[in-house]
Amino acid sequence: MSIMGIQRYKKLNQLVQILPEGMPVDSNWLQKKGYSRQLIAKYSRHGWLSSPMRGVYRRDSALMDPKSWEPVVISLQKLLEISITVGGRTALNLHGLSHYLPMNAQSEVHLYGTDRIPGWVNKLPLKQQLVFHSTKLFKSNEGCLNDSKAQQQMNFIDHKWGASEWTMLISTPERAILELLDELPIHETFHQADVLMDGLANLRPKYLNAVLADCRSVKTKRLFLWFAQRHNHAWFKLLDAEKIDIGKGKRMIVSGGKLDPKYLITVPDEFANDRQHTI
Repeated sequence: MSIMGIQRYKKLNQLVQILPEGMPVDSNWLQKKGYSRQLIAKYSRHGWLSSPMRGVYRRDSALMDPKSWEPVVISLQKLLEISITVGGRTALNLHGLSHYLPMNAQSEVHLYGTDRIPGWVNKLPLKQQLVFHSTKLFKSNEGCLNDSKAQQQMNFIDHKWGASEWTMLISTPERAILELLDELPIHETFHQADVLMDGLANLRPKYLNAVLADCRSVKTKRLFLWFAQRHNHAWFKLLDAEKIDIGKGKRMIVSGGKLDPKYLITVPDEFANDRQHTI
């Protein structure tokens, strides 16, 4: 084999090492790794790279569904090093805590971060829609992938995907439920939040106290405490109410709803009149 042939073989072998099967990256990422546009085009012609859309490439895998969202998120986190995490309803689902939600409630994947997402990500042909949110809900963790280990433990966990060795960073249940409640009442419903809260019997008071103290949104904290009192889980009695700033004054969450006298938020009539779970 000629020297040029050996070099080409090494480049291809290197690509196998740095680009896991199924993980999409853009041409800019490949060029930064030393692959010219001409070489990328050659690899595409020979089938060593596939292109789900213009300017985006991956090594196909017979074991991965090309329309799965998980390889996209793992690639964003691990390869492109974009500060983004899986949160809200999606994180609760990955924790096994959304069994009773309708299937259409799982058609979206909720991602949180501060970095700009490449434009091609939302154009990929995926089974689920990727929905991006800002992390401004919390005082800390705005640069989530660069936070201290203690902060990450409070807010995030590495979740193993399927049978692969790859993991993705997702919100802890304690953080995820606040992310979901922050979407009420426009993008999430009281009914779905109520069903989810009913199943959150094993939340950890230590982490709950920490994320509630870290949460900026008065509305979200009041909603959480209202649902927590409604379902009266054991951890509710262990919350440090003095360290949770719920502000002052009334908050209208539902137009025409009834005002809860304790947390001063308006809730739908059917929930205000339903006392079966309250203490």
